[in-house]
Amino acid sequence: MTTHEYETIEVAADGAVGRVTLNRPEKLNPLSTTTLLELADAFTALDRTDGLKVVIVSGRGRAFSAGADLSFFGSAEANQGLSPRAAADAGRLMVEALERLGSVTIAALRGHCVGGGLVLAAGCDLRVAADDTRFSIPEVDLGIPLAWGGIPRLVREIGPAMTRELVMTCRPFGADEAKALGFLNRVVPASDLDAEVESMASDLAEKSMLTLQATKRHVNAVLESMSGAVRNWNDADSLVAALHDDESRAVAARYLERVRNPRN
Repeated sequence: MTTHEYETIEVAADGAVGRVTLNRPEKLNPLSTTTLLELADAFTALDRTDGLKVVIVSGRGRAFSAGADLSFFGSAEANQGLSPRAAADAGRLMVEALERLGSVTIAALRGHCVGGGLVLAAGCDLRVAADDTRFSIPEVDLGIPLAWGGIPRLVREIGPAMTRELVMTCRPFGADEAKALGFLNRVVPASDLDAEVESMASDLAEKSMLTLQATKRHVNAVLESMSGAVRNWNDADSLVAALHDDESRAVAARYLERVRNPRN
């Protein structure tokens, strides 16, 4: 087994199957700038791993990911020495590194799958969720656009109408609705999630690498002609602009106050 050392994620490759695990369970696995940089590095390293056919992406503990780390708001320290624009672009670069992986990627989803966590899941080839998974895209309530190439990836998976609704209203939705929309491949009881994902990975690992990669590349080529996710190089500019827009900051302040003091 090959392992890679990181601060906020765990990465290992064992034969044909690799694993990338978000590893801040006490915070519900937020996607800090550090985590985004580590994920991009891990996906790039795994793409150079000989014999790897499948990579499972999951979150340790009771959630897949609570989304972008809220310390991003107003904290220069959270940017890991990067400029605001470079930090805002880290998520896009992470998802593109994920999608460049030659291996088939499987997202194992449970608990909360929020905002940037949902974009991370959308970058995977296959998605399996526990029946208790709750999805939400709160970015508009936070006074920022959904970035990281999230819009075209959602449009290609669930269509434009539902992308507009879910992104603009920020309403939560469950695993069954996500499955009905076409975002999920399978929904299973929470107690069966790990076994289901391992079984899927094992089944894929028995197939030839040539045919798996040919299929993945063919599907991705069609999807790119439909959604053009690579055009989202300037998502970071919209994100930085929103972080300096007075009305957007006021909206975010009201939302965060409601979250922190739900009885008020």
